[in-house]
Amino acid sequence: MTEAEVVKSLAALAQPVRLQVFRALVIAGPRGMTPSTMAEGLGMAASSLSFHLKELTNAGLVTQERASRNLIYRAAFARMNELLGYLTDNCCEGGECAVAPAAAHCRC
Repeated sequence: MTEAEVVKSLAALAQPVRLQVFRALVIAGPRGMTPSTMAEGLGMAASSLSFHLKELTNAGLVTQERASRNLIYRAAFARMNELLGYLTDNCCEGGECAVAPAAAHCRC
């Protein structure tokens, strides 16, 4: 992951509503959610949600798939793990670290 991609991802998450949307999609897991389900669960207007989903999608943190008449949004777990890997790559002064084993057990 390039430094520019990391900055773009962190910038997308550096907004409270987008962070809530992303966390909701992480919780939903691989099945994802429709915008109407997200809007209802987060208590926000569909137009506002659409703007935030676009930003997260442009940052590569969220994917979108059409299923019949619905759009399904999912957290991009591979990208999320790349971001976490970049942020923790040199932690603990290069020594054994508890972060790597925790990330390895993630089934995302």
